[in-house]
Amino acid sequence: MPEIAVAVIVTPGFSPFHLSIPSIIFGHERYAAGRFSLRLCAEVAGQIASDSGFSVHTEYGLEALADADMIIVPYWPDPDQLPSQLMQDALRRAHQRGAMVVGLCLGTYVLAYSGLLDGHKAATHWEYEADFCHRFPTVQLDTYALYVEDGGLVTSAGTAAALDCCLHLVRRYYGSQVANGIARSMVIPPYREGGQAQFIERPIPVTSRDSHINALLDYLRRNLQQAHTIDSLAEHVCMSRRTFTRHFLRATGMSVNDWLNSERLQFSQRLLESTGHSIEIIAGMAGFNSAVTYRQQFKKQFQVSPQDWRRTFQGREHSIDG
Repeated sequence: MPEIAVAVIVTPGFSPFHLSIPSIIFGHERYAAGRFSLRLCAEVAGQIASDSGFSVHTEYGLEALADADMIIVPYWPDPDQLPSQLMQDALRRAHQRGAMVVGLCLGTYVLAYSGLLDGHKAATHWEYEADFCHRFPTVQLDTYALYVEDGGLVTSAGTAAALDCCLHLVRRYYGSQVANGIARSMVIPPYREGGQAQFIERPIPVTSRDSHINALLDYLRRNLQQAHTIDSLAEHVCMSRRTFTRHFLRATGMSVNDWLNSERLQFSQRLLESTGHSIEIIAGMAGFNSAVTYRQQFKKQFQVSPQDWRRTFQGREHSIDG
């Protein structure tokens, strides 16, 4: 696969943290060499001041978006601020020709102002849910998700969720082993289940039951091949069915079945990439009751068959250490 050309838009008053996430994942030689090429660009190329007293030099203007495979808006200073018509037009043209357009945190507002998200699902920081929904009623905001991909548009929740989103993009192009290797090197989780619901301020106090759910998630990951029911899991953590489902949703942002299905599919991706097991064996190891069901769920989630995923990612150079 040729290198993926990534253009990151730097805006005046940018947040260094937000800018650093795509810069290190798609620009650091150890992670990006042979996979991604990074350009920092701005409406007017040159020195762009951050909100923290220093600046970065951008060599490119928005003309760099014309041939980029992926365009990232990592930050936006103010939801009330409309992006310029020049930027909106450049993003729309890029998306129309097939480029992936990404908005991290409040960068989602830029995509929405440009009309790209009309009729699509999206994510942004949970604190801006009411404001975003009021401004953009045609966008389907998912307040649980850490990131959302829909129709060549990728958006993420606030701040550190940008890491999850960028790792998802690495996984999308180069498979889970590459993404996991980068995450391991950066000492961060390769894949965080659930969503930002666990970070939303609520009047309900945190109780010891949350630790029970966390222990249960570890148990489930070690036993994905087994059949699990809501009743058996509720009994496992000594809760009623109703209490268990409520606590599980609050802790993960997902239903039990959705969480299990997602974990099983992620596990199966690793098996497809790293083993020669048949699809039938992988389906059983991941906990699906039949290979037919597994193929259907995999295709629904990733838009390709397990066999196509294996052909794409197995046999590539996966290590970031060598």
